[in-house]
Amino acid sequence: MSMETTASRLGTTTHLSPLLVKARRLGLELPLGLDQLAVQRGCVYYRPNVPDLNPPQVSFEQFSNEELIVALLSGGLPHSTRCIRLAAALLGMPELNIGALAHLAVRERCVTALRYIAQCAADVEPGNHAWQALLARLPETASPKADALPHPSRFYAMTGITRGRIGILRQWIRPKPSLAS
Repeated sequence: MSMETTASRLGTTTHLSPLLVKARRLGLELPLGLDQLAVQRGCVYYRPNVPDLNPPQVSFEQFSNEELIVALLSGGLPHSTRCIRLAAALLGMPELNIGALAHLAVRERCVTALRYIAQCAADVEPGNHAWQALLARLPETASPKADALPHPSRFYAMTGITRGRIGILRQWIRPKPSLAS
């Protein structure tokens, strides 16, 4: 029995990912090692979902945040909404190199997933120009099937009453800044 990959969920073929090869070469078990690295880099919102193992220490120079985001979205991984949500959170970091991120996404064939997340983020934070900049750098793709990727609400926290005011406040889930850079 074959495992369901993100690529198969999106209706595409899985390719041999140079980025996943690099991650394995750095000692990261896939996909758990990528999850743990994202938590180490500030995605503490997801800490309860990631087993507390001791992954190898991987520096930003060895494996950039842009590489981590794209690796988490890789079509070659077993399909995991947690990996996709971690990638979405990491996308909220302000110091990302948008050009490098877009280039990696094209090379690793994860543009559809990355565009979907960036569009969701642009809907939640219409005033954040980083989302529009990312969307402008990515090639157009067909929209994913409705059940292929997590519902947009899985990428943000939402409240109904905030400081005495009733209304919906949506806030993109981001890594803690001191850990992310």
